[in-house]
Amino acid sequence: MLAASALGLMVSPESWAQDAAERLSERLEPLETYHASFEQKILDSSGDHLQEAQGEMWLARPGLLRWEVDAPYAQTVMSDGEEVYLYDPDLEQVTVQAVDERITHTPALLISGNIDDLTASYDVHYENGDEDIFTLVPSTPDTLFEELNLMFEGETLTELWMTDSTGQRTAIIFSAIRQNSEIDDERFTFEIPEGTDVIREGR
Repeated sequence: MLAASALGLMVSPESWAQDAAERLSERLEPLETYHASFEQKILDSSGDHLQEAQGEMWLARPGLLRWEVDAPYAQTVMSDGEEVYLYDPDLEQVTVQAVDERITHTPALLISGNIDDLTASYDVHYENGDEDIFTLVPSTPDTLFEELNLMFEGETLTELWMTDSTGQRTAIIFSAIRQNSEIDDERFTFEIPEGTDVIREGR
């Protein structure tokens, strides 16, 4: 097949962006639930490792998330679609925050959210190779990252890479992936343990 440029045709950047957004929508729209183990690595701008963590994630669209870090320190982040709970068992403390636009721009909650909102809030770029890579660049400055990469093998999301304004990168690599399997509703209900300090932000 001849490229459009070889035929003397011009393809606008807007057309490429729209095509990338549609391709991403095709990958994410069938995704109702996602359950996987993960390894998270934080690297500085030079590529040196700063921190590593392991855990397990459950996600159900729209807006439900449970993110449990097992090591090196236990931590739970859970969203029921209305509030986000950040629980630190070592500190016996839970922070509760209403789901707002900034919170929903965190990578895992982004995937669980509305696809139309996602493609409207980010410029989407697409690269095809051994893996399909989608790069999301926020269209507004008030976000937690400057660039987010979603990597797919076939129809399966396998990695997330996030870059912030300092050049620090966070890599999240998924394994034992189960897509669209049943997840108990209780997984997205957070029971605050007795004796835990509760901090409610924005109230």
